[in-house]
Amino acid sequence: MLLLRAFALFVLTALAEVIGCYLPYLWLREGRSALLLLPAAVSLAVFAWLLTLHPTGAARTYAAYGGVYIAVALVWLWLVEGERPTAWDVVGALVAMTGMAIIVLGPRR
Repeated sequence: MLLLRAFALFVLTALAEVIGCYLPYLWLREGRSALLLLPAAVSLAVFAWLLTLHPTGAARTYAAYGGVYIAVALVWLWLVEGERPTAWDVVGALVAMTGMAIIVLGPRR
């Protein structure tokens, strides 16, 4: 149950980061309203707060989080941006998730 909670927290953290970065992207690259920067700032603040909820040290959390972030970003690419990930994208995400699993499940002293 603890592992499932940690994974869900990683997914929420990744969503907050993706949203916080995607909204300024829309402003800068797509010419959307600068008002998007307000929810982006809130989303990035939530992202930083969510990182503090993880039970391990910051560096290990960031390292493990990276694998989940990659997978969430590819799902975002597909569902929000309408671009289907390639087989190479999926393989890369699986490699990253494998690395994340090694970091999270590895023995500790």
